[in-house]
Amino acid sequence: MRELKNPRIKKALLQEKTGGKVRCLTCERQCQIAEGKLGFCQTRKNIEGKLYTLVYGDISSWSVNPIEKKPLFHFWPGSLALTVGTWSCNFTCPWCQNHDISKRPEMLGKGQWISPKDFIQLMKRYKCQGTSISFNEPTLLFEYSLDVFALAKKEGYFNTLVTNGYMTTQALKILIERGLDAMNIDIKGDKDAVSRYCQANIEKVWRNARLAKQNKVWLELTTLVIPGVNDDEKCLKGIARRIKNELGENTPWHVTRYYPAYKFASELYVPATSARALEKVREIGREEGLNYVYVGNLPGHPFENTYCPNCQQLLIKRDGFSVSRYNIKDNKCPKCGKKIPIIGH
Repeated sequence: MRELKNPRIKKALLQEKTGGKVRCLTCERQCQIAEGKLGFCQTRKNIEGKLYTLVYGDISSWSVNPIEKKPLFHFWPGSLALTVGTWSCNFTCPWCQNHDISKRPEMLGKGQWISPKDFIQLMKRYKCQGTSISFNEPTLLFEYSLDVFALAKKEGYFNTLVTNGYMTTQALKILIERGLDAMNIDIKGDKDAVSRYCQANIEKVWRNARLAKQNKVWLELTTLVIPGVNDDEKCLKGIARRIKNELGENTPWHVTRYYPAYKFASELYVPATSARALEKVREIGREEGLNYVYVGNLPGHPFENTYCPNCQQLLIKRDGFSVSRYNIKDNKCPKCGKKIPIIGH
């Protein structure tokens, strides 16, 4: 039990015994883990019949990010979020843009130790307005997130996640109770694409998106548009339609440019998404009735800006991740008076 003296190793909050194994109830893989073994993500271990996380406060990366980088465009525009991640992932995306940390489980325990109290002190030092658990899949930092969120809320900060949305409903409800304010969830494709490339069930992701919305968590969605994976019109129309029907026309959808990375940069090479392809996706989203569809990973593109869906007045001008003009007053378009959904400005 010597390893349990390591502050990065902490008893997992959500678990149950199943015969001689322990079932992890943090994400929807719900791994059944035998004594001494690891779950799918390799960050949770059965130690003497109990499940432990191995990455509590084990930070692979941290930085001060504009909230627009998440991307969250309608939540505290222009604010800064102290952002941290750990190692590994519970998805298998062969295009992963953060593969240097998400595909490196051998690095567990080798990150920078940052306690929740240290996290809050860093936020104060760098004059951030909130937290973000991101970079790799934040569900793996579940217990750590809960402690950080609770401390941040006491001090008046906001809390955000950038996630694949594959946590259990039990985990999501606890995150909300501890102070989760906003999420950006990746919708990586349709049922077939997510099953094939991520080894996951997209319906669990949509379910969590609906649950977040029902619980007043601010929600924005991102689809990394990848040639040959999720860029066909049927798939994209389906995503846009579900956003409108299940989450509402004012839910922002970010359609972002993919660049070759990880396996899609080598043996399974897939070229980068064209600007025109992203513009077509935006047209699909607008035709399906979504009010706010943004083109991402194309710095300086006019569709990074926010326009009034009623009169097309420029409301928020963005240069990269910076807000250079903010033209909304009392959450309304100054030209036609339409109500614009913005949190915290």
